[in-house]
Amino acid sequence: MFDSVRKHRKILQFALMLFIVPSFALFGISSYSEFMDKETDLVKVNGRPITLQEVDMAAKRQAERVGGNPQIAQSLPFRQAILNELLQQRILGFAVNDLRLQVGKQELVNSLQMIPQIRALYREDGKFDDARFKQLLASNGMNEEQFYASQSFDLKIQQLVNSVARTELTNPKLSQNILSLYETERQVQTLQFNAKDYLSKKVNPSPEELQAFYEANAKLFERPEYIDVEYIVLRADPKEDSKVFSEKADQFANITYDQADSLKPAADKLKLSIQTQKDVTRSGAPGVSRDHPLANPKVVQSLYGDKALKNRRNTETVQTAPGVFVSARVVTLHPAQTLPFKDVAAEVRRQVTQRAAEKLAIAAASKKLAALEKDPKNSAGFGGPNWISRNKPGSLVGLSMDQVMSVSASKLPAVVSVANPGVGTTIYRIDQVRQPPVVDAKVRNAQAQQIQALAAQSEFAGFMAYWRNSAGVKVINPLKQASAGSAGS
Repeated sequence: MFDSVRKHRKILQFALMLFIVPSFALFGISSYSEFMDKETDLVKVNGRPITLQEVDMAAKRQAERVGGNPQIAQSLPFRQAILNELLQQRILGFAVNDLRLQVGKQELVNSLQMIPQIRALYREDGKFDDARFKQLLASNGMNEEQFYASQSFDLKIQQLVNSVARTELTNPKLSQNILSLYETERQVQTLQFNAKDYLSKKVNPSPEELQAFYEANAKLFERPEYIDVEYIVLRADPKEDSKVFSEKADQFANITYDQADSLKPAADKLKLSIQTQKDVTRSGAPGVSRDHPLANPKVVQSLYGDKALKNRRNTETVQTAPGVFVSARVVTLHPAQTLPFKDVAAEVRRQVTQRAAEKLAIAAASKKLAALEKDPKNSAGFGGPNWISRNKPGSLVGLSMDQVMSVSASKLPAVVSVANPGVGTTIYRIDQVRQPPVVDAKVRNAQAQQIQALAAQSEFAGFMAYWRNSAGVKVINPLKQASAGSAGS
């Protein structure tokens, strides 16, 4: 429904509808019942409920529209996205009504002529095919009054979104100041204290130290749980009629779901071989190709879900590629276990020596920093100077950049120390500050647009929060995993 939001996504930098496309064909507005059993109420907006039945019906329609597996309509993340979409429609609808926004007749006509399905109804002689128009509406469960109302509603939403999209920083100087912060350059020198340089200096842990570290950090030497699985794959035959394969895919999904204690019924019915894979971790199966069924994150996630892992049920059918459907089940669960010391002795020694060397590097850096703070003009030991900025960071990232750029320009030269966990410590010496001799106009314009986009995004977030509060949004019941057949009701 939110064409206007999609038109302004470069400005707003957010997605109102998560990963789904409009929930209603031809941007229609669903009629809502206010008299459903309260046990089916999920959320109320201005006292009117969004019900479980609405979510399930919208999820089913959406799954059919995108041509996905029908079982996706039962997926909790998919249904949650549908609920979020319905909620935002209700909130925006409340705002439109509360503000009493109006749409002119000509504006509505212009909007209708922009819809491809409507443009296609004009004959070659330029006349509008009213009969086909009514048929199109009827096929989508709408009449003309509902359709015109839905388009009017869309335009009112567009008015709201456009008003937010025009948000700009109230003070132009603020934008310029932010740009200046990104462009200002500082002359920086570095002095590194790396743990690797201290590995051969006074680092020789005793057997007792190694054993003590192993016992105190057993989790570091634990082999994570893994499973042995079996699975079946249904692949489309290029020579096969698409309708026939679609029927097979439905059978595949239905049998693996209805007879979830075994993959054999589906394998026998569709003449598929049951394949096996050992040592599958939560990260996937080791050593398999990227297109392997068990390299798919959704398949692996399903295998580690409660139904598959604890109850030994077949996973839901997952489409891993066009024309490829997979269902799997857990055969054996191997719990996590701490590996014996003898098997990890080399790794224990590596970690102990690395940590000891890192402590030596940090101590040396602290001593040097204390001396430099007393004499910051001393540049002995530092590398050559480099001019850096947030636009041209060089090798500086994250905390290092923040620390260097936070030093007051009135207190130069200055030194700062930044810890690099697992590596050591780096000391930075900042000597001068300057504006860049040349400014990249393209970079400046792009950053100015980003700043304005962030302002618009912040404004829209506040806008939605205000109307959510004004509409008295109240969560009644949490959305739960769909039961068998609920999405099709």
